[in-house]
This record gives sequence, C-alpha cells and structure tokens, in this order.
Amino acid sequence: MNTPELSFGIVILLQFSIGISLNIFLLLFYLRMLSTTPSSPDLINAHLTLANTIILFTSGIPDTLSAWGLRNFLNTGGCKILMYLYRVARGLAICSTCLLSMFQAVTISPRTSRWARVKARLPQCIAPSCLLSWGLSLLIDFDTMILMTGPQNSSSVQLMLDLKYCSKVSVSVETTLLIAIVPSLRDLVFVGLMSVASGYMVFVLHRHHRQFRYLHSPRRSPRVMPEVRAAKRIVALVTLYVFLYGRQTIMLSIILNMKEKSPLLINSHLAFLLTFSAISPFLMIHSDRRMKKFWVR
Repeated sequence: MNTPELSFGIVILLQFSIGISLNIFLLLFYLRMLSTTPSSPDLINAHLTLANTIILFTSGIPDTLSAWGLRNFLNTGGCKILMYLYRVARGLAICSTCLLSMFQAVTISPRTSRWARVKARLPQCIAPSCLLSWGLSLLIDFDTMILMTGPQNSSSVQLMLDLKYCSKVSVSVETTLLIAIVPSLRDLVFVGLMSVASGYMVFVLHRHHRQFRYLHSPRRSPRVMPEVRAAKRIVALVTLYVFLYGRQTIMLSIILNMKEKSPLLINSHLAFLLTFSAISPFLMIHSDRRMKKFWVR
C-alpha cells in the first residue's frame, strides 16, 4: 500500500469510527426522547441519524476495507444489496434534511391565519412524509439492483463506475441517461427546497431580531434563543449538504467522463462520501441543549 492509499484509508477509517459512534448515540437518544415526549423534530432527527447510520455501515465498511488493500470480498449479490441500501439511505438523508429545514421554516414563520393552519397540520404530516421518503428512495434507486455487480475486469466489460470492491456496468446510452436524470432530479428538487427554506429562515430571524431586539433582556443574548439555535443548526446542516452534494456531483461527473480512471480521484471521491454522515452529528449535538442535561444525569 502506497502513501496516498494509506492516507485515504486512515481518513475513511476515522470518519467511519467517529460517525458510527455519534450517530448510534444520537439515534438512541432521539428514540428515548420519542418514547417519553414525542415531537416532530425528534422524529425527523431520528430518521436522519438512522439514514446516516445505514450510510456509514454500507459505505464505510467496504470503503475502509478497500482503502486498506482488501479486494474481492463481495460477490455480485453482496454488491447489489450493499449498494442498494447505501443509495436508499442517501436518498433518505436528503429527504430528512429537506423535511427538517421546511419544518423549522414553518415553525418560525409569522403567526398569520394562513401559517396557523399549516402549523396545526404539519405535525400530522411528518410520519407519512418519512414513510413516503422510504417508498420514493426504494423505487428511484432500484436500478442499483440491476446494474451493480462484483469487481470486473474493465477490459472484459464496459464499466460506468469502478469502486474496486464493486462495479457498475454500462448499458445503452438512453438507459444510462434516464438512470442519471431521475435521481438527479430528485436531489435537485430537495436541495432547492431546503435551500429556499434555509434562506427564508435566515430572513425571518434577521427581521424578527431587528424589530424586537429591545424586548429581550440584556442578559439574554439572541444567539442562545431556542429558535435561533435550531435555525442555525439547520442552516449549517443544509449548507454542509449542499456543499458536499455539489462537490460529489462535479467529481462523479469528472470520473465518469474520464477515459482512464484516476485512482487518486476515485479515492478522493470515496473519502468524501462519508463526510456529511460523520460531521452532521456534531452539529446536532452542539445545538441541542438537552444534551447537557443528558450528560449531567
């Protein structure tokens, strides 16, 4: 194993070990909160941490083994199942992040009659929305079960993507275009919605605190108010996701269009796949004031 591969192996292993520990902790924490005082934000957060946990297991373990030099540890059936679960979990993560940002945007919206009706109905839509995201992801990413296969010799079959431990075979140009458009369209819709919701939150909170700053006690900084803390956390999550999604899209496009695949680019691409799932728990823990009470007990 050369120095670059060793470096990528260490980075992936660190992301996996830290991310899986924090996400399992958060998942158990939110499940406990839901069993005592159910709330819509906790349900969405539990759904997001579950998706992150699946991503880390299905991508982190094989990426770590591959980065450390282990090859051909999965057959075709294992590749299909593992990559399908990863793609589904990735879809759940973007759906959950979008749902969380939209929920918070509605929560801090002005108390008008129109928004009041939406706020009253919104908690009843959270659970069905989570179930809908499962159905949507399972359906859209089903192509993985058809096109993924075990490690292949690139000279014997035309490959769309070679992950070292699994490969994605190429099909007709029309089918490849359709497979690329449908998930990309889903991702763009959700990224657009969460971006608009985050921008709206920033606007509402900025206007609110400019108009009513004098109502707060001088000893209580607006920065520690619950709605500000929640909004900052969600805006940070969305910003992180949009940045990483843009990076992943650009890098994947470059890899797919290269005649000769660069090991450095592929390793870089794999190293960043776990970044959101590994970093987002830090943002969620830092912004949740209940964590302090949890550790004090």
